[in-house]
Amino acid sequence: MSHLVEQVETSGFAIVPSFLDEEGLDALERVLPQLVDDRGGLRNLLDIPQVFDLAGSAPLRSLIEPILGADALPVRGMLFDKTRLANWKVSWHQDLTIAVKRRIDAAGYGPWSEKAGVVHVQAPAPVLERMLAVRLHLDESDADNGPLRVLPGSHRVGKVRDEEMPSWRSRNREHVCLVPRGGILLMRPLLLHASSPASTPRHRRVIHLEYAACALPQGLEWRWAKRRARAA
Repeated sequence: MSHLVEQVETSGFAIVPSFLDEEGLDALERVLPQLVDDRGGLRNLLDIPQVFDLAGSAPLRSLIEPILGADALPVRGMLFDKTRLANWKVSWHQDLTIAVKRRIDAAGYGPWSEKAGVVHVQAPAPVLERMLAVRLHLDESDADNGPLRVLPGSHRVGKVRDEEMPSWRSRNREHVCLVPRGGILLMRPLLLHASSPASTPRHRRVIHLEYAACALPQGLEWRWAKRRARAA
């Protein structure tokens, strides 16, 4: 486990090739909605009890806690899929947005938005630095179906301005994250990442779970964290 912690710290990501077996994957597939939006996504996944249980399960927490600590809670869940009809491209970016219960204006937070009925806001870097994304692959992610590409180490410099992206790309060699079915990619939100359209379009379903190890200020609350606390 220490090598995963070190890799996440230095590179901003780590791959666990084998995490969930076929029985567990089949159980998830039975409860997941079959339809995603025209951008190949589905939000509010933690409202599905089986996904919520998975997010708080001992096997997943054994990966999360050595990195974030025992206080880490799941705070958002999404499903991504690439298909022939939703063969999307994602430009280089960082994940800056968090889901909260309601809008309360606070210094360093903004702009605000609403997605699938949930209030979202861009958070300051110190909050994002205490978060971790877990991407569980329901399908193999190979070189042909638009895998995630990352710039190792880019999570260590805080927020990167748009005009700085070309410099980062020219100075850093990208890594293509190939993950088997049932495998997991651990990733810091501030890691620069992108993906290309699939050259051979087919399903590339990923359950994306986000964890945080900090409270929010000035009355702001994570949308799902308190629910996890009551269930503990």
